Amino acid sequence: MAPSEPNPRVVVGVDGSPSSYAALRWAVRYARLVHGGVEAVHAWSTPAELDWSGLVIDPDFDVDQARERFAEELGAVFGDERPKGLREQLVEGDPSEVLIGFSKGADVLVVGSRGRGGFARAMLGSVSRRCAQHAACPVVVVREDRDHAH
Repeated sequence: MAPSEPNPRVVVGVDGSPSSYAALRWAVRYARLVHGGVEAVHAWSTPAELDWSGLVIDPDFDVDQARERFAEELGAVFGDERPKGLREQLVEGDPSEVLIGFSKGADVLVVGSRGRGGFARAMLGSVSRRCAQHAACPVVVVREDRDHAH
């Protein structure tokens, strides 16, 4: 690669699922091969449930909890040693929309094959499927890594 070319940008979705851990490991290995940087993206939203009275939002959930969960997820994969050049992006919003947005200008988007979505999300289509259909760059879908227990 010529020195004037920008470093490849590898975006990876992290949601705490075993397949997202495998996707994160894959993204880091790939970025090393192509001398690129990794953006680990964790999309969060305030948990809500539908009950007999309507939509119930959990008032105790906030960005600090999302930040803590993201740190735990990265720690589960890397321990205390983050890979060189890893950028952490914590963004509020729908995971597929957030990742599709981050795919603009990326060389590749990496997602796990099965996340932590609930039944409602499954009915609407998985994050990996939406990303594969709408991302602005190639998408790699990684299955759960059976060699690493998390």
